[in-house]
Amino acid sequence: MSSPTGHDPVGLLAQWWTTYTAVHEDDMLDTDRRLAVTAPFGQTWPGLASRREIVTRPDHLAAEYAQAFLADHPQTRLGLVIAESGAEALTVAGWSGPCNYDNDTAKFSAVVRDWEHRFGARVVAVGFSTLHLSIASPPMDEHEALLVAAEHFAFCPDNIWQGSRPYTLAAYAERITRARHWDFWWD
Repeated sequence: MSSPTGHDPVGLLAQWWTTYTAVHEDDMLDTDRRLAVTAPFGQTWPGLASRREIVTRPDHLAAEYAQAFLADHPQTRLGLVIAESGAEALTVAGWSGPCNYDNDTAKFSAVVRDWEHRFGARVVAVGFSTLHLSIASPPMDEHEALLVAAEHFAFCPDNIWQGSRPYTLAAYAERITRARHWDFWWD
């Protein structure tokens, strides 16, 4: 595994976007239906959402979300890792959640570290193929949420492809507007 500091989150998200929006001949969806998933952007990477002013204390919010998460998932166990941040802890712990997409967790850690700075994200829980983040400064309007949804699609396309219906970026953006936690699941 590499180091999270060796990866540019902007470049990673753009590269993943290109990969996951590509239309292939053997695709189960026709071109129009495939591009409708990522409308209004289609195959064009829209870039990052702007950094949000963080007014809620991220660590306090993470503690609240951790308590709620534990109440809903009482089988959860505590893991301690020596790392500078939750994003880096993913790599240090050797977490392999997105291994069906990429075996280098440091790439995902680099993106989460960027979200720590831009949105006050904190890693609250990880599972075999899941990641749960608290978000101190979520997108507050449709435009912001659509850009964040594009980042989420690039980071974890299964959130849209296999998430709640309808399976579109726009519907996903509605669900994450003002959401204080982001959950990811890789199939």
